[in-house]
Amino acid sequence: MLTLSNVEVVYDKVFLAIRGVSLSVEQGGMVALLGANGAGKSTTLKAVSGLLAPERGDVTRGTVEFMGEDIVPYGAARRVDMGLVHVMEGRRIFGHLTPDDNLLAAYRSGGSKARLNELRDMVYSFFPRLTQFARTKAGYLSGGEQQMLAIGRALMTEPKLLMLDEPSLGLSPRLVQEIFAIIRHINQETKTSVLLVEQNAAAALEIVDHAYLIENGQVVMSGTAAELKSNPDVQDFYLGGAGKVDYHNVKHYRRRKRWLA
Repeated sequence: MLTLSNVEVVYDKVFLAIRGVSLSVEQGGMVALLGANGAGKSTTLKAVSGLLAPERGDVTRGTVEFMGEDIVPYGAARRVDMGLVHVMEGRRIFGHLTPDDNLLAAYRSGGSKARLNELRDMVYSFFPRLTQFARTKAGYLSGGEQQMLAIGRALMTEPKLLMLDEPSLGLSPRLVQEIFAIIRHINQETKTSVLLVEQNAAAALEIVDHAYLIENGQVVMSGTAAELKSNPDVQDFYLGGAGKVDYHNVKHYRRRKRWLA
């Protein structure tokens, strides 16, 4: 469904943010893009969704193909029409509107009222907690409820590919588990493909099928979720370590990732 081939992104015609990134998302698949803060994860999503231009960024090399079509020349609105939707980091909902109005704002112009109601009912079935606050201002919702609303608003566009940027940011472990379970449920029920950007590697690898690890703007590892979870370097640097060595008592120990050695 989605293929990035050797993509490079430059900001302000000077700063090289990602270099040679290649990845793919299959129809109906769930893929995670993992990495530390500043590794290039969000930039990769913006290269797909067309949101680089407001930040003075450009795809200077490579191709981004969606459903077999190179979408680099297209604007963000056209990409949404094709079925790409990007839920950005930070739960950017319309706080002065109700959850119901947030959903309405995302519905395509000219669509039927019957279809609007169907989609809205679907969103509330995935996030029943939102029905309790459908008529209150969204700015008063908790962080987890706002994240649910942001994902629900994206579903109102009837996406083929749902891209989520750090949905676990600022949420408690219990809420992270709940929201990730709902994301998996959405994928299974609607067959919507998912590209998930996350720093919380442990939570992401529990729900995705395939994962890529990005560092310093480059993909340094890829494989199935099981393969990455079992990799000792991923365990050491992203999953809390294996707990077999007391590094505090090792005088001159210097951690070095094998893929960068």
